[in-house]
Amino acid sequence: MPPDRRSRMRLDRRARARPARKTQTKLDRRAGVGPGGRARKSALSSQRKPPAPWRAAAAAMAVAAEEERRLRQRNRLTLEEDKPAVERCLEELVFGDVEEDEDALLRRLQGPRVQVREDSGDSEVENEAKDDFPPQKKPVWLDEEDEDEEMIDMMNNRFRKDMMKNATESKLSKDELQKRLKEEFQHAMGGVPAWAETNKRKTSSDDESEEDEDDLLQRTGNFLSTSATLPKGILKMKNCQHANAERPTTARVSSVQFHPCAQVVMVAGLDNAVSLFQVDGKTNPKIQSIYLEKFPIFKACFSANGEEVLATSTHSKVLYVYDMLAGKLIPVHQVRGLKEKIVRSFEVSPDGSFLLINGVAGYLHLLSMKTKELIGSMKINGRIAASTFSSDSKKVYASSGDGEVYVWDVNSRKCLNRFVDEGSLYGLSIATSRNGQYVACGSNCGVVNIYSQDSCLQETNPKPIKAIMNLVTGVTSLTFNPTTEILAIASEKMKEAVRLVHLPSCTVFSNFPVKKKNISLVHTMDFSPRSGYFALGNEKGKALMYRLHHYSDF
Repeated sequence: MPPDRRSRMRLDRRARARPARKTQTKLDRRAGVGPGGRARKSALSSQRKPPAPWRAAAAAMAVAAEEERRLRQRNRLTLEEDKPAVERCLEELVFGDVEEDEDALLRRLQGPRVQVREDSGDSEVENEAKDDFPPQKKPVWLDEEDEDEEMIDMMNNRFRKDMMKNATESKLSKDELQKRLKEEFQHAMGGVPAWAETNKRKTSSDDESEEDEDDLLQRTGNFLSTSATLPKGILKMKNCQHANAERPTTARVSSVQFHPCAQVVMVAGLDNAVSLFQVDGKTNPKIQSIYLEKFPIFKACFSANGEEVLATSTHSKVLYVYDMLAGKLIPVHQVRGLKEKIVRSFEVSPDGSFLLINGVAGYLHLLSMKTKELIGSMKINGRIAASTFSSDSKKVYASSGDGEVYVWDVNSRKCLNRFVDEGSLYGLSIATSRNGQYVACGSNCGVVNIYSQDSCLQETNPKPIKAIMNLVTGVTSLTFNPTTEILAIASEKMKEAVRLVHLPSCTVFSNFPVKKKNISLVHTMDFSPRSGYFALGNEKGKALMYRLHHYSDF
């Protein structure tokens, strides 16, 4: 190439390079860069820099999320390749064959719950509670051994042993044991309680009752009240401390009686002692004990006004009278005109005027309660089994040994009526209600016939209102409660042979006596006049006491 052309090309290149250098210098100055390439330190440089656009930030977040999803998908595929075939198969059975990501799987699992919430009419709180529980799934497999019934041993358990009906039920399955427990519960409750009925539908009356309950809770006051009559079926009662707990004895309790006016109970027995206890249901503190030497007590009884205690022995003709006000013990050794060698069984009239002594050879002796002198005697055919006064003290009912019942007039001492106790071979006990409505007769075969007093006075062959056949041995004790709603019957020939009969339905209360309560042989019973206590004396020297819920608050 010629020298002149070469020099022209160099000049052109220098001319093109100069404007570019100037332009770069201008741009550096605008950006705040100095001659040495350093940034200028200006306080206004940061304020002049414009902020990043929001669209660029959103795009960057989307790119980052997509990159994270892609990495997560790649990691899942890598893990799927490392899993064995059995584990992948099990996951497909549980979660299904899902190729999407975890978010899609969660949406799929939440789908049915959303549908149920839309269809159901439940509240939001109930729907939130349902979301806390996972959906029910069918079992993958069933174990055949789970279907085999496990047998429960009934013999070696003291609670389950009482539920056996016969000796062949030494082992029961779980279902049979559950049925047996349900039967025991229904027997104790007198049927299925309302709260246990699963098929009971809610009606409009239930809604009204709920509204009434809401109104009840919004007001204050005394809403407690007792029903006018005693319901049948289940008798609500409470076990109390033994009446003679502060003076224990092993001798048989022959008499238990509540004081007619005070909260006092008397307990007497073959240990030659008469004891008085204050009744509180908790400790029953002892008030006083009277010891009668060589005088095993056959019967002890309060006078009608509660000022005296009368006691007779098993082998003596002496009648002891204890004056409670004066604190004196008065023995009555001989009654003029009374030719009995042994004085044992006696009755006190409700009005406190007469004392009736059961003699031998069918004689009934009527004495004055005030002077203890003989007024007159009455005689029946056969021997005297039991006797009692009517509620107005104007008549005497006597049960004979040949199954007949005699009705006597007290003033004239004449026989008003005589009838045969239906089905009785010979009588053992007799009692009259305090309202003058019923007469109960107990026989040797365990049957208690309940008669109307009007029919006993007018008919020669009266029919009983009801025959109670819950005892299988001779009925030796009968007593009505003060309100004539309960009749207590007992036999001293068999353990736990005591029942409480509801009146006027003449049905036995199903929850008495309580199982596993050692009542033993019962010889005497009595109801308290006002406070709702029931006491009975047994062979082992205990005066068991209960408190009825219907007549008193716990």
